[in-house]
Formats: sequence, structure tokens, C-alpha cells
Amino acid sequence: MHNLSALFEPAGIVVVGASASPGKLGAAMAESLASFPSPVALVNSRNGDGTMHSSVAAAVAASPSPLNLAVLCVPASVTGQALRECAASGVKAALVCAGGFSEAGEPGAVFERQVVEAVKDTGIRLLGPNTSGFFVPHRSLRASFVPGVAELSQGSVAVVAASGGVNHVLAFQLEKAGVGVSLGIGIGAGIDISAPEVLEYLVTHEQTKVVALHLENVADGPALLDAVRKLTASKPLVALVVGRNDVSEFAQSHTGALATSWRTTRSALKQAGAVLVDDEVQLVEAVAALTGQRLKPSANPGVGLITGQAGPGLLIADALHSAGVSVPRLSASSQETIAGLLPPLTFQANPVDTGRPGPGYDRIVAAVASDPSVDLLAVYGLTEPIADLPASIAESGAAGSLPILVGVDGPDSDVERSRKSAHDLGLPLLSGPTSLARGLVALVDDARAQFERTAQSAADAGSSNAVVAGLGVQELDITGPWDEIRSKELLGALGINTPSRKRCDDRTAAHQALADLGAPVAVKLVDAEILHKTDIGGVHLGITSPASLDAALDSLQSVGAKEFLVETMASPGVDLVLGARRDPVFGPIIVLGLGGTAAEVLADVAIRTVPLNERTAAAMADELQARELLNGFRNGPVLDRSELARIVVRLGNALLANYGIAEIEINPLRLTADGLVALDAVVITEENTK
Repeated sequence: MHNLSALFEPAGIVVVGASASPGKLGAAMAESLASFPSPVALVNSRNGDGTMHSSVAAAVAASPSPLNLAVLCVPASVTGQALRECAASGVKAALVCAGGFSEAGEPGAVFERQVVEAVKDTGIRLLGPNTSGFFVPHRSLRASFVPGVAELSQGSVAVVAASGGVNHVLAFQLEKAGVGVSLGIGIGAGIDISAPEVLEYLVTHEQTKVVALHLENVADGPALLDAVRKLTASKPLVALVVGRNDVSEFAQSHTGALATSWRTTRSALKQAGAVLVDDEVQLVEAVAALTGQRLKPSANPGVGLITGQAGPGLLIADALHSAGVSVPRLSASSQETIAGLLPPLTFQANPVDTGRPGPGYDRIVAAVASDPSVDLLAVYGLTEPIADLPASIAESGAAGSLPILVGVDGPDSDVERSRKSAHDLGLPLLSGPTSLARGLVALVDDARAQFERTAQSAADAGSSNAVVAGLGVQELDITGPWDEIRSKELLGALGINTPSRKRCDDRTAAHQALADLGAPVAVKLVDAEILHKTDIGGVHLGITSPASLDAALDSLQSVGAKEFLVETMASPGVDLVLGARRDPVFGPIIVLGLGGTAAEVLADVAIRTVPLNERTAAAMADELQARELLNGFRNGPVLDRSELARIVVRLGNALLANYGIAEIEINPLRLTADGLVALDAVVITEENTK
């Protein structure tokens, strides 16, 4: 038995603090649980009578079945003691909906500590507090004080939400979309039971085929990612992360500013196999599309689109292209078959414009579905009195041969009839061209995530770079200041190219460095305490003569420079920022983005958790919006993805091997005709962050 079975699969339930007074939490819970087919005992210490017991022990003794779930409807001040009484009577899990704990300040924090101690001492599992509960429709288990949950249909979508309110919102929206719920839970304060544990429970939950995950914050990043990896190996997961406008308080460097918790959480979830969405509407669309069907792993699945009207079809096709989803041209054989069934004026290569559905529509569906380039079929149309799109798809024989998503628009009553027809035939249906497109994107994103998982596993198995050992960085001396020169020495030890340079204690040494290195050179202030030298005028570029060098040195001394760095100027190119840092939630991460001051403004970044293999690292560049700048734009340099991958992996492994280093940043990492060159480097130790 899973350790959450007592919560979601109880043999019996005891409601502590039950009430006969309408409007009270204890009354609402008792009413919601009335449909539960196994024993539900009501406890009220002040009102023990024929319908209510005076104590949990009395309720347990009188019950024909074990009461292994307690629903606590008591004030925060007595919740800790109530948990102990429940555990002493054999109760294994408890739901606490009430508030008034640490969020209310003192003495609420005292009450919360009492609850935490009770959980620790007794081993009872706790959901909440501050949640509106959970529901398992196929068990007729509705531990929620929201009356509407009684109307929720059984289905195959599990909702795991940070908020009890969002749990209910998503469940009701899924109901409107004709998609039932297998389980819905609001984590609430999450004092004990957390989202990762629920996700692990759902791995073997037979009724659940797809999971909708809502996150507001993450307490244990590695545990969450481990659970997502386990779940998505067998079931798709769609994630909505709240906090787009989070401003990080630990942004000492460009890397820190770019790696906000929202971006990092989304990137880490995607790397673990989740499909990402931006709002609750997209979340419902995505899980509806993935209900009961999943594409095979593929780097680039092809979508075949059949539309009854050209205009909506163009909207769908345009949205797919914008999302990078392939809508391949059908084979000559498929087009020949379709041409025999449609007027010559319609477009037939993909998307296929059928006009009003008529005779032979099922054969058109069959032709597109069987085309070698099509992995996923989408059928869209306005409702017609003479045609039933879901029924026509069923008649085609295509259902079951590949995933199919239906889109329908029309009067509400007609759409509902089509939805019922689709449901009876096991076909997911969405309303609206954009909704259909987003559902298709979710299916494709899931297929790509599965493909990446397989490719990553293969790459890890054969990649020596996935192993930290052997990089020559395990015994780094991290004490003392890390100025730019020392930071670049670390990069050199990792095999990362840096310009030729000299450390100069005085002006004479600087002039000798100019003579030795040859013009042009860059001259910089050397000071481990200054992370952004350009902000104070600490960098002078293109120095070509002794006179211009003296002017640069004068300027640097005026801002406090006591040491100088003189180094060879790099060739022109495209500047990137590459950083490895210890995220407070997910541990070591890598951030790649545009370099220079544009990095924080545009926030065009790719983020990965560490360790990672070279294949995963190489793909980071293709995630950037500005990736065309790296592909020889206007005869510029072309990025060698394998060279970038080696740098990324080694930088991440250096962080793994040296726990005293908090962050390593290269900004800029310049792409030149001769490859990648690190022009500036920052190393921040854990000691510096305190």
C-alpha cells in the first residue's frame, strides 16, 4: 500500500468537529462525505448523541470498518492535540482545512509547530492546512466543503494544485470541457504531504491517464523533478507555474538576475518531461487533448489537419507553425486519393480543406490518417445538421491507429451534442481553432519530451562528460579573492578558451604587457569585489598605443584601480552569457542567454539542471529566441554546438565538484570565427554569498 492510500483510499472516515448547524465547516464536510459508501463517523466532543460520538476513540470502537482518514473541522488551537488523538486511535491520515496557522502570525505559528510536532511524533499523514480539500469521484469520496464537487464526473485527469481553490477551478473547467476527474487535490500549506508525493502516488493510480499540475512555489526541487520523471515515463503531465513576474533577491550577477524561480522552475520541469502552459485555460485544453492518448516519442511529429472551412484552418496552421509544429505536405498518393473526393478548388496538400462535409468525408479522414508523414490527426469543422464529425472519424477506421483531436464550433447545444458523440467514441474534443491548436501543441510537446528522455538516457550511458571525475577540478583551492584573472585561470583548466593576458602591478608592467601582447588590447581594473566593472568605467577597449594606454590607466586609477589586467582583444562576434549557479531550490543549474547588458533586458535564456550530458547541453542554443544570430546571420560566425556543449558540461561539473563555489559566470562568452572565447569571468564562493 502506498503511504497515501489511507488518504485517497480510506476504509472509513471520521469527521472531527462535525456539526448539525448549517454554515459551519463541520456540517459542510459531513454533507459532502454523506455519499461515501463506507462508514463515516461524526465526532463532536460537546454534543455526543445518537448521531455523533463524543470522541475519536468511541467512533473507532463503534465502526464496523477501520476509520483510517480523519477530516478535522476544529480550530487551529486544538488541531495538534486532535491529530494526536486520531493517531492514538489508529487513524493513518488527516485532512486539515482550517487556517489560522503561521500565515496569521503569532500565536498561529505556535499552533503550526504543534501540528508539525504531532505529525513527526505519531507518523500520521497530513494534508493541509489551508486547503479546501480533495475528491476522488470514482470512489464517491468528496472531502471538500465546496458543494459543487458533488456534480463532478468520473474521469481520467488528476489535478494536483498548490491551492485548494485552483484545484476546484480546474476541476469545474474540466467538467465544462467534458473531461472528468480521477482525483483532485489542493496541497494548501503543505506542512506534510507535498505535490511530489502525490505525483508518485499517481504513477500507479489506475484511473489517472494524465495529470494537471499547478505550482506556486517549490520547497524541494530535486524531489519534484524526480517525481515528474517517474510519472512522465508512463503518463503525460501538464504544468502551470505561477510567478512570471518574480524578482529574485539573490541576483548578484547577470546569471542570478536571469534565473528567477519562475524561469528555473519551468525549465527544470520541461527538462524532467512536463508539458508547460501559461494559464489555466491552456492547462485544461492540454490535459483534455492528452486524455487517453499520447504520441509515440518523436523529435518532430507531423500533424495532419482536415478543416471544413479554410479560414479557421489557416488560424490553426499558423498557430502550429508559430509553435514549431510540423504540418507536412501529404504524399502524392494521399493527394491523389483526396483529389478524387473533393472539388479541385480546395487545398488538398495539408491542411486539407473539405468545404462542407459531404459524401466520402470518412475516406478523406482515412487518407490523411494513413499518410506516412502524419503522426497526429486534427479534424475541425462547424457543426452541421447533416454531419457528425466524431461519427465520421469513427467510420473512417482511423480511430485507434493514431492520436486524433477534434475541434468543433457552433451553437452551444450543437457543440454539446458533438462533445457527447466524441466522448462516447473516445475522441477528445475542443472548441475553437486556437484551443484545438494548443491541444495539438501539447500532444507534440509531450512526444518531444519523451524523445528527449530516451535520447538523454542513451547519451548519459555513453558520455564520459556526464561523469564529474577526471576534469582536474576536484581539489580547487577556493579560499581568498577570485578576481577576473584567477577566474579565467579556472576556465583555462576546464579547457575553455580565454584571451592572452598579463596581470600588471603598475604602469610600467602595463606598458610592457602592451609591447608583449601587441595592439589592440583591453585594459581592465582588477578587483574581486567588483562584479560589474563596466558600470564604474573599469574597462577600456581597443587600446593601440602607449598614449591611449596611459589615458586608460589614468581613468582606471581614478576609480580606485591598484592592479591592471592587460589582454589581447578578441575578434568581433556574437556575445553570450553562460553561468553555472547553485539555485536555492533546484541545486546546480546552467543558464545560457544573450550576453552583455542586453541579457537582463531581453531575458532570452535557456536553463538546465546539472548534471547534464552534451546532447542536452547542445540543444540549449536552439531554445533561444535569438538563435539565428548563432547560425551565420549576415555572414557572421556559426556556433559549433558540440563546442558549446563541452563548455556547458564542464562548467556544470566544476560546480558539482566544488561545493564551496556558488557561481561561475562567463559574460561575455563570445562566438567568433575561431570559436568561443571567454572575455570576462566571475567566480562567487559560498562564503561571498553570506
